[in-house]
Amino acid sequence: MTGPHEESVDVAVVGAGLAGLACARTLAGHGLDVRVLEAGDAVGGRVRTDVVDGFRLDRGFQVLNTGYPELRRVVDLDALGLRAFDPGVAVRIDGERAAVLNPVRRPTALASLLRLPVGGARGKLALARYVAGCLGPSAAPIRRRPDVPAAEAWRVAGIPPDVVNGLLRPFFAGVLLEQGMSSSRRFTDFMVRMFVVGLSTVPGEGMQRLPEAIASGLPEGTVRLGARVQRVLPGRVVADVGTVRAPAVVVAADPWTAHDLLEPLGGAEPAPAPHGVTTVYHAAEDHPGASGLLLLDSASSPVTSTIAISKAAPGYAPPGRVLVSTSMVHGAVLPDPDGDEVRRTLARLHGTDTSRWEHLATYDLPRALPAMPAPHPMRRPVRLGEGLYVAGDHRDTSSIQGALVSGRRAATAVLADLGLTT
Repeated sequence: MTGPHEESVDVAVVGAGLAGLACARTLAGHGLDVRVLEAGDAVGGRVRTDVVDGFRLDRGFQVLNTGYPELRRVVDLDALGLRAFDPGVAVRIDGERAAVLNPVRRPTALASLLRLPVGGARGKLALARYVAGCLGPSAAPIRRRPDVPAAEAWRVAGIPPDVVNGLLRPFFAGVLLEQGMSSSRRFTDFMVRMFVVGLSTVPGEGMQRLPEAIASGLPEGTVRLGARVQRVLPGRVVADVGTVRAPAVVVAADPWTAHDLLEPLGGAEPAPAPHGVTTVYHAAEDHPGASGLLLLDSASSPVTSTIAISKAAPGYAPPGRVLVSTSMVHGAVLPDPDGDEVRRTLARLHGTDTSRWEHLATYDLPRALPAMPAPHPMRRPVRLGEGLYVAGDHRDTSSIQGALVSGRRAATAVLADLGLTT
């Protein structure tokens, strides 16, 4: 300590979300003294889990896809106790439920895809060609594609409107948190690749286990919780708990907080538009139709997706109970997200009476993801000036993958500027 409530370290990191933790993990691994300042009461940022009456409630429905290349760089996936969802989705089309399973994981599912009541033979062939074009030895070709809105890419690929509206739009509304499909086709194509080659999972004890696992690899005392940063200055971070001096400062807060902190320094980019979602959790009795399959509705509906999540991850609910997670993209959320219309929709999708389901919690998240309208650069600069850096999913893609990659990129820039090799 160099004075009252003041300390000096090699690098100060603002924010203990995935990007900040990944950045700190890389820097600490090179022997640097790092301090991470986090305003919240736990690590994770937007990736947090609450325990309510024995149920584990993630703050918004989130999925950890094992296909993300960056994951294995920063965490031991086996230690997370991952629980996989059923490989596919079930979508309600014209009043009937149609299962769309991943034929890579379930080869016998190919017949069910051919029976999908949309597209016809030509439409299904166009969809298959599009998916095949997202695969291959690496994702590099995807990054080189001309970037257009996802809806335009699907049109050019010859995918008919009934396939788009019956399958692609309902699914990607939950991924992109938008209905217009104006998001980058590069990111959409990358996610197609991830959902085919990877598994959609959650840690058995909730999504917060991911940031906790990353933080566990940091030296004791690296993360300081309850430290709300008030100002970022060259070589200095001022928080309500004191001042941290460091030759390198990495702002890894969410994009809107980062903008507010960086704007006084000049040259801050406009904050991205936010995409919001409301997630409602219900406790239900077990029923024969409950499964770990994501349920979608192709009709005009307030429900974007819903799943009996504890059927895939039993640790999310007490014995004998089922935890149902339901998400609604902002723009379609009703005044009462647990009202009669939502309950009727859930009854249709789950095929059971929902009137007695217990409402556990509602999470309204107006800033769940930064928007990625096309054209979207897959890499934004992380070095802002001498000694100042930024990390977060807004520097790459709005995903766990993007947050982790941005953290590593920021750490690499710091190490290079400090004359250390990576």
